[in-house]
Amino acid sequence: MPGSPAPSRMLAFLPSWPLPCILKRPEQELTRSWGHRPRSTLVRAKTMAPPPPPLAASTPLLHGEFGSYPARGPRFALTLTSQALHIQRLRPKPEARPRGGLVPLAEVSGCCTLRSRSPSDSAAYFCIYTYPRSRRGSRRRTTRTFRTDGATTYEENRAEAQRWATALTCLLRGLPLPGDGEITPDLLPRPPRLLLLVNPFGGRGLAWQWCKNYVLPMISEAGLSFNLIQTERQNHARELVQGLSLSEWDGIVTVSGDGLLHEVLNGLLDRPDWEEAVKMPVGILPCGSGNALAGAVNQHGGFEPALGLDLLLNCSLLLCRGGGHPLDLLSVTLASGSRCFSFLSVAWGFVSDVDIQSERFRALGSARFTLGTVLGLATLHTYRGRLSYLPATVEPTSPTPVHSLPRAKSELTLTPDPAPPMAHSPLHRSVSDLPLPLPQPALASPGSPEPLPILSLNGGGPELAGDWGGAGDAPLSPDPLLSSPPGSPKTALHSPVTEGAPVIPPSSGLPPPTADARVAASTCGLPDHLLPPLGTPLPPDWVTLEGDFVLMLAISPSHLGADLVAAPHARFDDGLVHLCWVRSGISRAALLRLFLAMERGSQFSLGCPQLGYAAARAFRLEPLTPRGVLTVDGEQVEYGPLQAQMHPGLGTLLTGPPGCPGREP
Repeated sequence: MPGSPAPSRMLAFLPSWPLPCILKRPEQELTRSWGHRPRSTLVRAKTMAPPPPPLAASTPLLHGEFGSYPARGPRFALTLTSQALHIQRLRPKPEARPRGGLVPLAEVSGCCTLRSRSPSDSAAYFCIYTYPRSRRGSRRRTTRTFRTDGATTYEENRAEAQRWATALTCLLRGLPLPGDGEITPDLLPRPPRLLLLVNPFGGRGLAWQWCKNYVLPMISEAGLSFNLIQTERQNHARELVQGLSLSEWDGIVTVSGDGLLHEVLNGLLDRPDWEEAVKMPVGILPCGSGNALAGAVNQHGGFEPALGLDLLLNCSLLLCRGGGHPLDLLSVTLASGSRCFSFLSVAWGFVSDVDIQSERFRALGSARFTLGTVLGLATLHTYRGRLSYLPATVEPTSPTPVHSLPRAKSELTLTPDPAPPMAHSPLHRSVSDLPLPLPQPALASPGSPEPLPILSLNGGGPELAGDWGGAGDAPLSPDPLLSSPPGSPKTALHSPVTEGAPVIPPSSGLPPPTADARVAASTCGLPDHLLPPLGTPLPPDWVTLEGDFVLMLAISPSHLGADLVAAPHARFDDGLVHLCWVRSGISRAALLRLFLAMERGSQFSLGCPQLGYAAARAFRLEPLTPRGVLTVDGEQVEYGPLQAQMHPGLGTLLTGPPGCPGREP
């Protein structure tokens, strides 16, 4: 019978660790899970220590039989492993080839437990939220709700549903399961607390809509706690983080393009306590026209290249999983002596020209760069200048032969490795759930007088798919004992967005808004020990190139755009700044081929004689052309000589767990 007792059983209580393919990644790949942010260097070092050997991907952790919602539906056998939830239909007829029977954890945002509003129903319910890819390649939100009915009393069924929800949450957040003993919510730390900063004008003005419709529901499903603030002006985010009470937060996440994260990092480094402040984990959810760092995070997570909404959903899934990674930051000293910090790039010539001149096409979103590139090719300029750099002591090695690039003797450096094979897919307002965790969702059948609730700023939770309910089934509600770990405060609704004067929640620790200001020089006391004063001679171990250039790019991560791989084997913490330049004499067609090849990261395999590359620890750029454009992280800075030094692992980036390159569930 569908309601017959079938107690689930646990086959093994073993620790869960990253997938076996992660062992092949470099030793620098250190991540840590969601939870309490370490407050001391010793605790942080222990937390970020390399994990024990991984559990075999196919080893069952939990196994049991479940009913479905509605109760008259089929019954299922569920098996939970470190990589996936396996679902097999048992009744009315077992499936020879289960459809949708494998749910990779990489596609799961979170889970919850529910109870029926009917007093006569002794079952508990276990619900998971997933974002599988459709046949067209885009992600679509689905829910799966299972009925825990193997025991005769609700308390026993509730404990079983609670055990499954806790085990799945531990796997999603990278927390170890006990080798023996009970799986209870005591294993879970308090929900991570995030500060979300949203630029409502990002991404053709879609940033706020995307945040409300996709980001907030997903992080609610993951059980993350947050405050959300919309920025009103340039440098607003920088001002906010300068006065932030860091002890109240586990991370700061920008929902915009790369520019907002540039403000956040420089604001943290402007604080008197910058040495501790810069360790605050930061993340990015791409809702802007330039989403370079998000493209690198997407690749690090093992996903296929993506753009637009698909990229946002991929990065949101990774954020829900947690996991911090050391982030290199580049200290850039400008001609006036002012200094700023870069996580992305310093550009001069063609790249910076396109970036700034395409600003007038911002309404086109990312297409502005395509139009800007076409216009830039039509009016191709060259710039005379001098590039000097301190070569890296350990150059990237190439496991496979690559095309050599003809260069002058002073330019002989190793070409970066060819890219791994990748599939290419051609105002100030606040919303808060703090200090209380988010409410869990409620579920009702389509025929129920109570409609399915939708996550909104005025309360409610993420709705459950209606195709799992029936007209004759009692609606389900969150189980208050299962919604949050013991000791957590009771749930509460979101604070509404006020239409009146700006309001900052008392618990946020944020300063009041100040008048608009331009980007100020960084007051960070971090010394650049590799750089002599700007304008003085360089040490003899530096390499100097002088001539006419079409472009010069100094980049830290792998991506220059969401779909442009400028430094294929760059890592967030390799301690290197990757210098790429194109000398004069290149044709427009050849330059276009370079950028088209950059979509696959294969531009260095074209054998272009004007293309050069070097891995460096520091560099100096001296434009000798009187007019031009310089950008740092896509933001225009004063024109003139500049120099920069890489500071390895200075920051922490929320990347989610690393994936297997070139593979995706």
